[in-house]
Amino acid sequence: MQLDALVERFKNKDASAFEILYGMYSDNICGVIETIVRNEGRSQEICQDVFVKIWNNAESYNSSKGRFFTWILNIARNAAIDEVRSRSYKNQKKNLSADYLVGILAHKEDTEDGIDTSAIRKMVKNLNEKCVQIIELLYFRGYTQKEAAEELEIPVGTVKTRNRSCISQLRETMDVK
Repeated sequence: MQLDALVERFKNKDASAFEILYGMYSDNICGVIETIVRNEGRSQEICQDVFVKIWNNAESYNSSKGRFFTWILNIARNAAIDEVRSRSYKNQKKNLSADYLVGILAHKEDTEDGIDTSAIRKMVKNLNEKCVQIIELLYFRGYTQKEAAEELEIPVGTVKTRNRSCISQLRETMDVK
């Protein structure tokens, strides 16, 4: 069967055309998503969502603007990028929290590699609680300033000011100009 006729049937909500197109393209689409998301299980879920989305929006495909596969690929790519940017993904991929780092530094004089951590302990010890919160959110957890403001329920300007102040405190502690 020719692709154009199959796509027309798909646009007219023919379930058998959908099955054929899914069989033709799902492996490639899931592979592209997995390349971006780097999680096989989540990639499969996003792939399913993409195919549901193209089914629900089949009438928006226009063959004069590009090939059908390219249309699906763009939808899949955007969905994968949205996933990577989402808060749930960020939270899943968090770095160590500041509490964990402080705990490690408070309980060990030297690491197993023989690295002296006393300077880092001193820097963290000299920071006030507000600085520890800001540094944890912005640098350890990867929050944006806006997300940190929402988390701490303070204005974005306050986050920016505290961040500058905390960085200045760290520079003074490290004696960096």
